[in-house]
Amino acid sequence: MKTTVCVLAVAALMSGAVSAQQEEKPVPKDSMRVYVPGCSKGMMFTAGPKTEDRPASVPEGMHLRMNGPKKLMNEIKGHEGSMIEITGLIRRGQFAESGVAVGGGVRIGPAPAPGGGIGIGASTAPTPVMIDVEGFRPIAGECRR
Repeated sequence: MKTTVCVLAVAALMSGAVSAQQEEKPVPKDSMRVYVPGCSKGMMFTAGPKTEDRPASVPEGMHLRMNGPKKLMNEIKGHEGSMIEITGLIRRGQFAESGVAVGGGVRIGPAPAPGGGIGIGASTAPTPVMIDVEGFRPIAGECRR
């Protein structure tokens, strides 16, 4: 009788622990949770082709700048050269295209600066999208070098 009660108590505690681990943090209103397969190199992550079990969150080839706890970043660094899927939060509108949408996939962008050049200190290079990494998992495949 005592062993049955102990087994039931341990099972109840373990089921509570499992559900607490699987519970995800709430997503802020100005962000969205994404699952991105791809490859990492240092603090940069390049999105790869979508996986069968999850839809693509960002376009293939997009570069993301990873932020996260040092321990997690070191674990990800240990998987460089092999495909992983990161889970994280991205602020909405970070990778929206510039200009005004006219319709039918047409966008009108800003005009070049007078004189044909770009202004002093201006940069035409896009800034990488920032992702706050919550976790990762290894997936099948190899990264291109």
